[in-house]
Order: sequence, then C-alpha cells, then structure tokens
Amino acid sequence: MTEHNYIEFKKKRELGDILSDTFAFMRNEFKPFFNVFFKIVGPFLAAMLVALVLYMWFAADVINANSSLMINSTRSAGLLEWGVSLFYGVSLLTVYAMSQSTVLHYIKSYTNGKGSIDFETIRRDVYASFWSFIGMIFLVAICLVVGFMLCCIPGIYLWVPLSLAFSIMVFDQMGVGDAFGESFKLVKDHWFITFATLLVMGIIVGIASYAFALPTAIYNLVRTGLMSGEFDAESIANINRDPVAILLSLIGTVAQFMLNIITLVAGAFIYFNLNEHKNFTGTYERIQNLGKTPEN
Repeated sequence: MTEHNYIEFKKKRELGDILSDTFAFMRNEFKPFFNVFFKIVGPFLAAMLVALVLYMWFAADVINANSSLMINSTRSAGLLEWGVSLFYGVSLLTVYAMSQSTVLHYIKSYTNGKGSIDFETIRRDVYASFWSFIGMIFLVAICLVVGFMLCCIPGIYLWVPLSLAFSIMVFDQMGVGDAFGESFKLVKDHWFITFATLLVMGIIVGIASYAFALPTAIYNLVRTGLMSGEFDAESIANINRDPVAILLSLIGTVAQFMLNIITLVAGAFIYFNLNEHKNFTGTYERIQNLGKTPEN
C-alpha cells in the first residue's frame, strides 16, 4: 500500500465524499480485503450456503402436500425440518456477525497501520468479539422491531444511531451497553445528514441487490408457468428442488452479503466523520505527527 493510495478515515466528510471514498476504498483494497474476508468468513459462509440448500430442499416437503415424507413420517419430518431451519438461522446469524466484525476490524487495522493490515490481529479480534456482535445484533433487532411496530417513525429514528453502534464497539473498544448509549450521543445534532447518507447508500445497495435477485425471480416465474398464465401447482411445489433455482438463490445470497459490505464500509466512514465533528481525534493525531519522520 503506497501513501498515494491510502485513504484517511479520521477526517470530516460531506455526504458525497463519504460515498466516493467508500467505493474508492473498496476499489483500492479489493484484493487484500477479500483475501482476509474469505479466510475468516469463508468457512461460515460455506456452512450457511449448505444450510440454505437444505432449507430450500425440505421446504418443498412443506409445500407439497402429496410428499410421501409428509404422509408416512410426519413427526420425524417435522423434527428434521425444524432442525434444518434452526441450522439455517444460526448459520445466517453467525455469518452476519462475522462479516460485520471482519469488515470493521479490517478497517481498524488499516487505519492503525496507515494502509497496512495485520491479518493475525484481525482474526484474533474478530473471534474475540464474536459474542459481543451477537449480543449487539439481538439488542438492535429488538429495538428496531419495537420501534417499527410503533408507527414506523420511532423505528426510523432508532435505525440511524443504532446502525453505528457496531463501529463504536470496535473503534472505541466499548462493550455492548456502552456502545448502544454512545451511538445516540454520536448522532446528536447530526441525525438528518446521517440519515440522508445511510438512505442514499441503502438505495444504491438495494438497487444492486435487486439486480442480482431479478434472475431468480424471472426463472421462478417461467419455471412455474406464472409468467405465461399457465399455473402449474406441481412446479411451484418443487421449485425449491430445481438445481437452477437453487444455484441462482445461492448466487443471489452471496451477492447480497458482498454488497452489504459496502454499507458497512460507508458506516465506518460515517462514524469517523461524526467522531471528528465531536472529538477531533484525527485532527489531534495529525497535529501530534507534524514534523515527525517515519523513523520517529
């Protein structure tokens, strides 16, 4: 990593700068980042994809009322389906937590090393913070569910600060409770610009995700005859066991996880921008480093 390509996180940015620097960071760090990402998250992602295939396969038994498995062994089939669903849910939660942690600890190593990263430190910190991320995911999910049940507006309000709680937990080395509370302090007086930035990034990622999901939707419509108006109940029941449908679902799922990384990187830029407005951390560091040479 050359000094010319290094992107300073710890500085103030406008909305446009956050968006452009997010994509610049992903472009500059594409190879080293995904090398680290797949080394850490890859095994868990593979397990999740296996769980997804199993989930789709056994879901066909639930839809297909004529399945011999459903007729002859309803109780054992139900237990097996519950087991597969649990496996899929746990693997999905694990991959989500590991992905978030890996992205943020990569950025932390990147900023500490001024463009250089330490893989062993990243991996150690990711595993060490796993349960903290799981706890934060549950806490954030509960708050957002309750918030959106209360006429949506409280949910939207909570979404903005809580989306930064994970970054605070990593970069400020706080526990779940402290990071949760600090997130509201961080966005104070900057809620609307933070909301706008998250919204724009969400729209960009959402459109890209839709592009990857579209082939699966079109294939399913064609395969089941819904697009031509020729309804085929048997095709609908067995669509989850179609190899092409399964492959397209796997590709779409992986693509959505990869695109979510862009949102996480943007969230880190938003965190450092707000932290700079509040604490001037990067400014103080640059002042302290004035006149220093690399040997110092």
